[in-house]
Amino acid sequence: MPIIEITSLEHSGVEVFSTLTEAQLRNRLDPLRGIFIAESPKVIRVALDAGYEPLALLCERKHIEGDAADIIQRVGDIPVYTGARDLLAQLTGYTLTRGVLCAMRRKQPLEVSEVCREARRVAVIYGVTDTTNIGAIFRSAAALGIDAVLLSPDSCDPLNRRAVRVSMGSVFLVPWTWAEKPFAQLKALGFCTAALALTDQSVSLDDPSLKAEPRLAFVLGTEGDGLPSDAIAEADYVVRIPMYHGVDSLNVAAASAVAFWELRSKDALTIKSGDTQ
Repeated sequence: MPIIEITSLEHSGVEVFSTLTEAQLRNRLDPLRGIFIAESPKVIRVALDAGYEPLALLCERKHIEGDAADIIQRVGDIPVYTGARDLLAQLTGYTLTRGVLCAMRRKQPLEVSEVCREARRVAVIYGVTDTTNIGAIFRSAAALGIDAVLLSPDSCDPLNRRAVRVSMGSVFLVPWTWAEKPFAQLKALGFCTAALALTDQSVSLDDPSLKAEPRLAFVLGTEGDGLPSDAIAEADYVVRIPMYHGVDSLNVAAASAVAFWELRSKDALTIKSGDTQ
């Protein structure tokens, strides 16, 4: 693999790490040509293990024979750009705290039926636009037994650079896809839906009927207004998390973790020795 020393911000080939916006990287019109950026050796390794195709690497000189050495061996004949730390910081707009970035090819989007075929517990991200929350929800989903994630079209892209970083690569561990009509699509697959919202009809998260559902999907709303009324009306259950001291809500990422753990499938977690870190 060629090691290419960068001496200028205008060096051909590095625009994927600098000048292209998230929207340009994603390429909605042609998803198979879409790209995303994975940051840090750990996250890049998880993406490679999940079968994502690497296109180019950008790393500090010290990492070529250090933290990125095994990655460089794995990625094959792709360009590996390197240069002075200050120059790379100017190129990307921030100091490379983890020292390594990898541009990777997006995969063909899956059908909802493919993602949910063997699932027992599904998370539905409905209109959540904060990248940090998206990443945190995916990390909780991977850790707490969620089998698949669906996103409404107006939600943030899980392969946004910050979302990937916050998830610590968990976005590559849980099958996910976009869903135009998640309630109807899940119902057709035999799922009951549980909307996390505060209404007069909401039941407590520890209601036994929820745990008894063989196939259950959690619907999580936006950071500010929560779920819209039409989404709540479509759900089979409306669920609230019991809280102390008059607190009426949690951040969507925190709420998702509580719900995922409380209503996990009985056979979802088989914790092996060494998997609890």
